[in-house]
Formats: sequence, structure tokens, C-alpha cells
Amino acid sequence: MDNRRILICGAGIAGPTLAYWLRAAGFTPTIVEQSPTLRSGGYVIDFWGLGYDIAGKMGLLPEISRIGYHMREMRVVNGRNERVAGFGAAIFDELTGGRFVTLARSDLSRLIFERITDHADILFGEQIVGIAPQDDGVEVTFERRDTRRFDLVIGADGLHSKVRELVFGTQDRFETALGYAAAAFEVDGYQPRDESVYVLYNRPGRMVARFALHDARTLFLFVFAIGPDDQPAPRVPEAQKAQLRRIYADARWECPRILDELDRAPTLYFDRVSQIRMDTWSRGRIALVGDAAFCPSLMAGQGSALAMTAAYVLAGELAQADGRHDEAFRAYEARLRPFIAAKQASAAHFAGLFAPKTRAGLFLRNQMLRAFGIPGLARLVIGRDLVDSLRLPAYHFAGAAS
Repeated sequence: MDNRRILICGAGIAGPTLAYWLRAAGFTPTIVEQSPTLRSGGYVIDFWGLGYDIAGKMGLLPEISRIGYHMREMRVVNGRNERVAGFGAAIFDELTGGRFVTLARSDLSRLIFERITDHADILFGEQIVGIAPQDDGVEVTFERRDTRRFDLVIGADGLHSKVRELVFGTQDRFETALGYAAAAFEVDGYQPRDESVYVLYNRPGRMVARFALHDARTLFLFVFAIGPDDQPAPRVPEAQKAQLRRIYADARWECPRILDELDRAPTLYFDRVSQIRMDTWSRGRIALVGDAAFCPSLMAGQGSALAMTAAYVLAGELAQADGRHDEAFRAYEARLRPFIAAKQASAAHFAGLFAPKTRAGLFLRNQMLRAFGIPGLARLVIGRDLVDSLRLPAYHFAGAAS
């Protein structure tokens, strides 16, 4: 088999999934991750579709079901905590045949990572600073370690991919802003909890939601509109907290209390809501996967599942091509591009439903959510977005869990 030694940049969702399937196919993966440990915190994701199927192939579903959340309701409230819209979350189970669960993105990442810790070289607290492609390999320069040589390099390092920057160009060439930013944090002991209910409150162009997690923790998610000329999200946590306090200063409901909780948050996720759109996901011996290649935005609700799907297909095509990277990379893109493009188009439309920018938009969004209780309407409106049209190829992975 050609090109066995493969460096994967990123230990989130796509990277460890790719490492799992590459190893199952007989390759030798190495993962490099800038963070000193696996990342925690962040936000919760709704997990379904092909990603759910791949998790099943990896033997992860029992543990996902155990640590995940099975929602009862999405509830929209006003400033007096009165329910103004929403729907029963059982509709998602109906539309997906019961193959739908909500869980923390960091928990999914940890479960996947545990499948590879004994079978892959992991370089934590390190980052790539140089990539030099050659005819028969890639010389990779690290920030702290000696330069190493690999057969292939795969960037699985997310929206702000360093591999993409070094090989394809700066992020502004590929990023499409969707007009929003998002922040998320979690704290212990917040009351009330509203178990198994996703509670959200809106003002025009602003949303804040809370979600009860296990072990008396509560997750808060903010989504707010930003203008085309606004500066990128600040990187300093104190500046991020100050921006949230300024934007939500006049918001009602529980917002004053939630903003006070910012000081207790151990970590804060804060970023603009964007998509990555590229003409190609590979160049020579380097390829991209997951958000690094085609970030659909966190508003898509399926980013992690798509990352797992792409990682599975990329590993499968490399195995099927016996490591011939040119052939495998072409097949990987040809198989996934129409599917991913449709998901990105859907996500761009869906983003505005979180935080409509006008009172009229909020009214219409709430009317639509109320109407989901009408039999058959939810299937008509969102059923197509919940059903994945792509059929997973039957790749042969001798070392897979199932």
C-alpha cells in the first residue's frame, strides 16, 4: 500500500474519525493538536443522519445514548418567561426513525478520541508552522518539535485551519460570513433547569438560550447579528464578555442573571458564524476535511455529523485506491461535493431562524414553530433537511469495530 504515513492536523471530530478509519484500513496516522489537551466546553449539537450511522459502525452508539440528551421540547419565551412558541421535540425522532440525539460536541470528540488513543501517535500542544510538499512526500515543520516527513497531510483543524492557510491561502479567500456571531459557556448550579427543554429568548437580532446538562450544569448559547463591516470576534475572553454584556444590556427574561454568570465560566466559546467554500479540497499531497474544507456553520446543526461523514469517505477512498492519493482525493470530492453544497445552502437559510433581525421576522418564525404541531407540516418544512441523500459506500475496513 502506498502513502501509509499520514499526518492529521486537528483532534476535534474529523481528525480522530479519520485516524480511526485510516488505521482500520492499514495506514499509520499521526495527529497533531495545538491545544495541550482535548478541548472541553463549547456547545451542544443535534446528532443524526450519516454521522449517526458512522458512529454506529465505530461502536459508539451505546455510549452516545448514555451521555446524550433526548429532548422533549423547544420552547420560546418572552421577557416574562411566558411560552410564546415552540414544539415537541419528538418530531425529530419521527423524522429520523428514532436516530436522533443531542450531546455536547466535546463529549462526542472525547468518545471518538478514546477509540484511537492506543493506536495513533498524538502530538498535543504542538502546531504546524511550515508545509513543504515534495514529489514523494511532505516535509512538515513544527513549532516545538523537529521537522518530520510524512506521505500525506490532512487538515482537519476547523474553521480557522492553519493547514488551509499554509497551503491554499488566507481565510478571507474562502470564508463566507452569515451575518451572525455566537458565544457559549456553561456553569454549575444555575436555576431553573427545565430538564430536556431547550429554552430560548429573542430580541430582534439577538438570541440567548439555556439547556440543562448533566451533573447540575447549564449551557448558555448566544447568537447575535453583526454587520458586514464589524470587526472579527475579539480573541481576549474579557473583551468577549464585555461585548456580550454590551449587546444584551437591555435584554429581559433571565439575561441579567445569565450575564452575571459569565464571571464563573471556566471557558467561553466565541466566534463569528461563517461557512468555508472552496473550489478544491486538495492540492498535491495535502487535503482538507470537515470544517477546514467546508464548514457549514454551527447553525447547520449537522457540522459534526458531516465531519464524520467526510472523514469516513476520505479514509475509504484512500483505502480503495490503495493509497494513491491523486485518485483518492478526486473520488472523495466527487462523491461529497453536491451533498455538502446542499447542506451549506440549507444552513445559510436556517441561520436566520435563530435570531431573526426584525420584529416581523421574529413573529413569522414563532408562527412557523407553532405550526410544527400540525400533523405533517414539520415533515414538509424540514423533513428534506433532516434526511441525508448520500448513500455511504461499502468500503472494506479490516480493522473496524464492526
